[in-house]
Amino acid sequence: MAKTVISAKYPPLIDATRTPLAYGDRALRRLNRELNDETLLVRQRSVMSLCDYLHDPEHIAEALRVGIAVSLKKLLTDPDLTVRQKATECLYVFAGALGIVQTNLVPILVQKLLSELDEIKKLILDTLHFCMRVDTEKALKADAMTAFTELLSHKNSGIRAKAARDIMDLSVPLDGKNKAVECGSVPPLIELLKDPLSDVRANAAGAIMTITITTKGKYTAIDAGAIAPLVDLVQDATSEVRLNALKALTCLSEAPEGRKVLLEHVEEVRSRMADAIPAVCKAAEIAVRVITWKP
Repeated sequence: MAKTVISAKYPPLIDATRTPLAYGDRALRRLNRELNDETLLVRQRSVMSLCDYLHDPEHIAEALRVGIAVSLKKLLTDPDLTVRQKATECLYVFAGALGIVQTNLVPILVQKLLSELDEIKKLILDTLHFCMRVDTEKALKADAMTAFTELLSHKNSGIRAKAARDIMDLSVPLDGKNKAVECGSVPPLIELLKDPLSDVRANAAGAIMTITITTKGKYTAIDAGAIAPLVDLVQDATSEVRLNALKALTCLSEAPEGRKVLLEHVEEVRSRMADAIPAVCKAAEIAVRVITWKP
């Protein structure tokens, strides 16, 4: 006689690590409710489902409308590592959306930046990168420049590259340029001009370029010895590094002391006027014109 056997395993098409989604807009409402559940397993499953769900751009606006960003904000301090990491990934998908700035998530992200695991650090740096395209004021008020500067000496090259890029982002407004000088960002950026990874060198040169638009920034970089390593990067194998180095040297040559030193290297800069990359050629032409300018 046949017997009924109930398997302990889930059916093959059911993923036990994710929350079964409701239909339409009810899916996000349910996920939002479960993100705040007291049971760890429920929070883990809901945040993993949300991470997948948000990769459809049509769902992002609705997620912001139902308050998902507020729930994710709470999960950044969850005691569980998986929940924190997936919440950060969800915010990364949101990144660039005005919702992150409006829900005041930036200060919390900055606060978590130095204490989280390296993989989460990278996600936070990427998220802040997009947020600062929308608004830099909240990041400045949260003292993000100090946090980014500390990460310039991190052992992980990817984190160093992203930290230098974020300093460049935050240095776009005048207050950011002044803050970079004030908290000592320039000397470690100069050290990174010799980094083995080209992304690190390119972003460090780009950050110096942005900071040295001001007179204070120019003299801070010149006094810290930025000219020599930047001149070396003019011959770098990576075009983005060459481009940013030339733009940074152009800024430094606007100061009489910088122009005096760079006149000794003008032929090295001039050689890049025949570069295979048009943008590098143009940057070299501008640099030579500024370096050789006479009052």
